[in-house]
Amino acid sequence: MKTNPVRAKLKQGKPSVGTWLTLPDPVAAQLMARTGFDWLTVELEHTPITFETAAQCFAIIAATGAVPLARVPWNTGENIKRVLDTGAWGIVVPMVNSREEAEAVVAAARYQPVGQRSIGGQLHAANYDTDPGTYYRRANEEILVVIMAEHHLAVERADEIFSVPGIDAVFIGPNDLHNSMGKAPVFESDDREFVEAVEHILKTAQTHNVAAGIHVLDAETALRRIKQGFQFVAVASEAGLMLAKAQETLRALGWESGRTVAKY
Repeated sequence: MKTNPVRAKLKQGKPSVGTWLTLPDPVAAQLMARTGFDWLTVELEHTPITFETAAQCFAIIAATGAVPLARVPWNTGENIKRVLDTGAWGIVVPMVNSREEAEAVVAAARYQPVGQRSIGGQLHAANYDTDPGTYYRRANEEILVVIMAEHHLAVERADEIFSVPGIDAVFIGPNDLHNSMGKAPVFESDDREFVEAVEHILKTAQTHNVAAGIHVLDAETALRRIKQGFQFVAVASEAGLMLAKAQETLRALGWESGRTVAKY
């Protein structure tokens, strides 16, 4: 059975860099899987990507040696079980704002005796290049469980949330974190409340031996966050990278339209 190199890196205290897949297209996943990112997260929360398309993307990504992850639409057992049973090597779960919600994530993502994930499926074992029996025995050692801290309640309750056994990483969603504080949603700001919240999440995660992660827009910010101590770092998305390169080309041509496009 293959091992999950991203989970191994994080457990060793090393950084791991990936990006988000937001386009409902396995061809885009195939191309992005060959760029060299450690992992690619298929975005099911805010995009039209279906579970079927996601499953195709997981298989394509795993076949190249990159690690397929999924951000589930919401923290429910059904969402978590479906992406793992169809071949994701890990999950990113949005809006985990209490210890009880973190415990529910672990219960859905891990088999007995750690959790309560049910037995079934074929694609999970296929993507790990093994048989189902071996997968069931070893999945708890390989599945990456990432919870998101993207609300001021998660910041306030960080200690009790991050202490839940079975959590591998916590991932900051800067847009929603700003928004929960009554501020304009942005990836980066010098706002004191936001800066202190990010530092608190990082330090608390480190206290509990949980890898801290954050979403950034560019390589410069990614390097700064890694130097700060963040390990699980997402840089933009495939769509954001495509649009950024297109705008760069237009600026070089002197052909800017003045239109605002999404950066993520």
